Amino acid sequence: MLGAQGAVADHLVTGQWSEKAYKECQKYGVAGLAVNTKESKYTYIPPKDAWTLNPEAKYVHYCMNETVQGVEFKEIPDVGGKPLVADMSSNFMSRPIHCEKHAYIYAGIQKNLGPAGMVVGIAHESVLGKALPICPTYMDWKGCVDAESMVNTPACYSWYVMGLYLQFTKMKGGLAYWDELSNRKSAMIYDVIDSSDGFYTGPVAKEVRSRMNIPFQILGGREDLEKKFLKDAEAVKLFTLAGHRSVGGIRASVYNGMPVEGVETLRNFMVSFAEENKQ
Repeated sequence: MLGAQGAVADHLVTGQWSEKAYKECQKYGVAGLAVNTKESKYTYIPPKDAWTLNPEAKYVHYCMNETVQGVEFKEIPDVGGKPLVADMSSNFMSRPIHCEKHAYIYAGIQKNLGPAGMVVGIAHESVLGKALPICPTYMDWKGCVDAESMVNTPACYSWYVMGLYLQFTKMKGGLAYWDELSNRKSAMIYDVIDSSDGFYTGPVAKEVRSRMNIPFQILGGREDLEKKFLKDAEAVKLFTLAGHRSVGGIRASVYNGMPVEGVETLRNFMVSFAEENKQ
């Protein structure tokens, strides 16, 4: 999409994954920083009037949901008509997708669509056939389209399971089903955090809290209590709740595959743990 090596692309850096994309772009062109919230440890998204979009940028890239920090765009970014590129890997299929507002969308299917090992790419026709000469054939979107997504033998099992999941989604009424369920599940946990009188705290600004990944701390980061929380949680069959190694704390991921019953179990455990350990 750069069109030529050395061209400019803007980036909205709001977490670890959008930062990785920004760094990757530097291999092929000039990566601009229209937004960078690293100084806040990626806990908010500034208003549009604080963005510094480059009028020469060929496109603008953002990550819709940051899994590590727990930051999610609630609206599609308005970039003034520039081609918009989205990494939707971690909230794809949890909400309406709005292909018409993007030039390109990519999403690993491993969170909400199937087994790891495949990526969905949705490209507007206007961006096809613009690969740089150094682009590997396998990564050329037009070549992929021309080969009907089979440049080589695909990951057949992942593709098959993805098809089953899409059929299930259609049977349930489409993306509206997952959208409503995501609101319901995430609200259960955020309600406990917000009503805990400071026992639990969430670092992310409320207006951009992720519905997929919910990071929180206990008493502002009491390591002893957080370790106790993780250990006691296993007694009620709640596992892998430790925060990402780069940020610590606790993180609950409530992707589409997490049933409501599992979230209810976590909510109830959080309430009882707070009652038993308040100081």
